[in-house]
Amino acid sequence: MKKFFFDTLIILIALAIFVVACTFFLAPNDIADCSTPGIYQSSISKCQKVDAIISISGGNTAARTNEAVRLYQQGWAEKVIFSGAAADVSSPSNANVMKSQAIEQGVPAANILIDEDAKNTNQNAELTAKIITDNKFKKIILTTSGYHQRRAYLEFSRALYGTGVEIINAPAQNDPQWTNFWWLSLRGWQLTLSELGGIIIFFVEQGANNG
Repeated sequence: MKKFFFDTLIILIALAIFVVACTFFLAPNDIADCSTPGIYQSSISKCQKVDAIISISGGNTAARTNEAVRLYQQGWAEKVIFSGAAADVSSPSNANVMKSQAIEQGVPAANILIDEDAKNTNQNAELTAKIITDNKFKKIILTTSGYHQRRAYLEFSRALYGTGVEIINAPAQNDPQWTNFWWLSLRGWQLTLSELGGIIIFFVEQGANNG
C-alpha cells in the first residue's frame, strides 16, 4: 500500500512539473514585468515602445485581436498588423475581420496593416516579415494564443533572421481556449501536446535545412 501511494505521489509531482514547465515554455511573456506598459521610455529594452503589434489568426482569433487592441490602447505601438487568410475562400480574410474588430474598438484604420494570404504559422511569419521590413520596423510585439506563442516566435525569428528586428512576446491574456488551468480540460491537453509536436517538427526541419 505504501508503495502505491509513493508511486502515485511521484506521478503527481512529475505531472505538476510538466504542467508548469509547459505553461511557461509555450507562453513566454516578455512584458509581464513592465509596470507602466508602453507609455514611457523605460530603461528596460523590452518595456519600451515598439514599432508595431502583430496578431495572427487561428484558434480564438477574437481573443488574439483583443490582445493586440489592448496593447495598442496601452500605448505600446502606433501600428497594428493582422495576418491570416480566409477560413472560407468565399468569405472575408481573417485579417480583414480582425481589422474590422479593431476598428470597432477604436483603432484607426490608417494605423492597421494586414496580410490576407497566410494560411499557417510559417506563412504568417514569412508574409508579415515582408510588411515589417518594407516599413523599416525594427521592434515588434508578437501576440497570439498562449499555447501558440513559442512556436510563432520561432517561426518569426526564422523569417526575420538577419534583419535586426527585435521580437517581444506578449501572449493573449484572455483566451478561453488556454487559461492557466488548461490542464483541467481535454482541449487544453490537445492544444498543448499539438504545439509541443509542432515545435519538435520545427527544430527537425531547421536541422535538416542547416545540414
